[in-house]
Amino acid sequence: MNTPVPPFAAAPQGDILRSNLLERWGNRLAQPLVVVTCDRITHNLLKWSGSPASYLEAVAHVGLLPVQLPTIATPLDPTPLVEAASGLLVTGSRANVHPAHYGAPPIEEAGPFDPERDATTLPLIEMAIARGLPVLAICRGLQELNVAFGGSLDHAVHDLPGRQDHRSTPQEDIDAWFAIRHPVEVTPGGLLERIVGPGEIAVNSVHRQGIARLADAARVEARAPDGTIEAISIPAASGFVLAVQWHPEHFVRTDAPSNAIFSAFADACRAHAAGERARAA
Repeated sequence: MNTPVPPFAAAPQGDILRSNLLERWGNRLAQPLVVVTCDRITHNLLKWSGSPASYLEAVAHVGLLPVQLPTIATPLDPTPLVEAASGLLVTGSRANVHPAHYGAPPIEEAGPFDPERDATTLPLIEMAIARGLPVLAICRGLQELNVAFGGSLDHAVHDLPGRQDHRSTPQEDIDAWFAIRHPVEVTPGGLLERIVGPGEIAVNSVHRQGIARLADAARVEARAPDGTIEAISIPAASGFVLAVQWHPEHFVRTDAPSNAIFSAFADACRAHAAGERARAA
């Protein structure tokens, strides 16, 4: 992994936080806490940190408690939150990972960028996986996972020979924006196949960038018909790690594969929480 870890602000240790939470709230923490990444955006002339409600609602739908880690100018040390959490959801975003993180020139066409998110999320992914936290990464999250482990990205998949246009036009009709658009072939014998079954599943597609060089630690879990990598895992990780290029959060209530992905993530989070409770007992 080649991502420099930024200087974090000082924070109390996670074991102390977990102990205090357990002492105060007891069994009410049986609902596993999941860290959700945020974007740094400008709204009404002010800087905001947040993520679309669809991710938070999908996490809650499968019985987990979403807690956002703010993306601010001076990155916070996520250690206490990671140690108190039972999972990490790495969200999609309009902004892209800055090419400097994977050794490519910082051309304008690769933007827009969110350097505050880069500085927060890339080391957060490394920390969570090193600690065995279940991780589900979506869209930009897949790209961040690949970059965090040393892979690289293509900034415009649609310009590559033989590739389809994987973009979708933003519109007020959100269901049309995130509509199912193409199949992906699930890799036999992998984590995704154990979750959704063998063969093809149909997915939506709203991304411009994609994986160029696959990280050495990553395994391809699905591909689009044009060869674009649509899902990856980290087989050597001690916990559940799955990343998908599409957006299962949008159809978690109505689409069987989308629900299966979030349910598998939730099961992994509950298992992690149970193990932490046993360790603390």
